[in-house]
Amino acid sequence: MPAATVVEAVDLHRIYESASGYTHALRGVSLTVAQGEFLAIMGPSGSGKSTLMNLLGCLDTPTRGRYLLEGVDVAAYREDELAEIRATRLGFVFQSFNLLPRATVLRNVVLPLIYTACPRKEREQRARAALRSVSIDERLFDHRSNELSGGQMQRVAIARALVNNPALILADEPTGNLDTATGDMVLDTFKRLRDQGKTIVLITHEPEVAAHADRVIHIRDGRRYGAAPDSGARASAPSAGALAASGPVVSSPSAPTPGDPRAEGGARP
Repeated sequence: MPAATVVEAVDLHRIYESASGYTHALRGVSLTVAQGEFLAIMGPSGSGKSTLMNLLGCLDTPTRGRYLLEGVDVAAYREDELAEIRATRLGFVFQSFNLLPRATVLRNVVLPLIYTACPRKEREQRARAALRSVSIDERLFDHRSNELSGGQMQRVAIARALVNNPALILADEPTGNLDTATGDMVLDTFKRLRDQGKTIVLITHEPEVAAHADRVIHIRDGRRYGAAPDSGARASAPSAGALAASGPVVSSPSAPTPGDPRAEGGARP
């Protein structure tokens, strides 16, 4: 039986408006991601890959196009609905870890559950299970996160992304602050999670990192290029001005980046 489709993005455009005119950051990108797949999105700085990550992570909405997450079109959701999706169906891993330095390892992983309906008694149990799944020694659970190595901190961040059992894990340059050997250990963690049926989308500009994924797509100048699209991408795109007339366009500064606390459903205490 074919794996279920977790992500289906069709003809995604994202346009930003500034005093100097329109910036067409994403130009008709389409892609699908199956359950249990480890996908890498690769491109240079300014290619549009972070814009695409923002859309897939419900941190921003497209100017035009459809984004189905687990079969539900979330492109037109209100901000409160998107916050609920981020808190319950998405997990985020960032280059800079984004852990609370003076909080314990366990507390950092429990935090996302505070913004959900998870009963208080279950929160610590789920956090402990998530930490074990990424091979964090139980002796470290009560250590402050700033007492850990870089590789340990990133694995704690992965546990935090897992604790809500998300449909999709989004990792933005997760090895960018790590040496090669430690980065490979983190990527091996992602592959183990993939083998357990987790769906992972990773953003990178490094071919060596992308090579760990099951499949790689390339973004440049806001477009997907290289291999044939895996869903209905358009052969050509209308002008930015025409699209702006048919959909919402935001003024600079652009959409929130994945480091924004809203990635986990609300402001942190």
